[in-house]
Amino acid sequence: MPRVHSSCTLLLMFLVFSTEGALYGHFLCRCQFSSPDGHDAVYLEQFYFNKVMLMQYNSTLGKVTGYTKIGEKGAAILNKYQEFMTHEEWKTRLCRKNSQLAFNGLLNPVEPDIRLKSGKAASSKHPDMLICSAYDFYPKQIRVTWLRDGKETTSDVTSTDELSNGNWLYQIHSYLEYTPTPGEKVTCMVEHASFKKPMLYDWDPVPDPGTINKNAVGTAGLVLGVFLLVAGLIYYKRTSCVTYLCSLRSSPDSSTRPETRPVVYQESSALLPVLLVLNQTEVSSTGS
Repeated sequence: MPRVHSSCTLLLMFLVFSTEGALYGHFLCRCQFSSPDGHDAVYLEQFYFNKVMLMQYNSTLGKVTGYTKIGEKGAAILNKYQEFMTHEEWKTRLCRKNSQLAFNGLLNPVEPDIRLKSGKAASSKHPDMLICSAYDFYPKQIRVTWLRDGKETTSDVTSTDELSNGNWLYQIHSYLEYTPTPGEKVTCMVEHASFKKPMLYDWDPVPDPGTINKNAVGTAGLVLGVFLLVAGLIYYKRTSCVTYLCSLRSSPDSSTRPETRPVVYQESSALLPVLLVLNQTEVSSTGS
């Protein structure tokens, strides 16, 4: 057994450090299946060098097959290496077992995460652009379209292909360049196997934060100004009324009252009847 191990090591050393046309070497293993229970699962291990497959282990054949002169020598060594063959049989059983879990998992679609945002148009034809993105969905097949006031539009629309995330999930991005119209409703419609019906995502423009802050400050200032004005008027009216009543009550005899200049009060129409009634009441009590 040590002799076989040594020979395998020399083979790998030769593959790695050979300078004659050496560019790239890699190892690839695959578990292929098409049935839910994994009974037809096939485990493959492939050895490449300079983009050429040297040899391959196939669980169906139960051995390593060489495809070049060096590959044939390597295959002959590995096929006699019992520890290697036992390990390949274990990986084949693992492939068949996990294929059932993978098959069931792939049958369950993953709902995309939809994000709708605005961007800057690439061309000068339209001032604005909307971007509708779908992230982390499975299976790959998906349809993203744009609706303007409920009608599908294809002009000024560009989309990427379904881009793989490398973890069985995908993403796609669709772009709509347009000129905003007051009252127009722009919608991104997404159709996917994870949805029972097409999902609609309406674009809701968000005002500029600077404009929101200016409006808030202006509104707060207006409310504060109105509050101070009302408070000042109430204070002025109460002070004026009390001063007038006190001047009337301080001289019971109208003949002894000092001659004063007529005071002009800017009272509201609602307060004038009240002041007249109070004045008549005071004069009558003095006359009696």
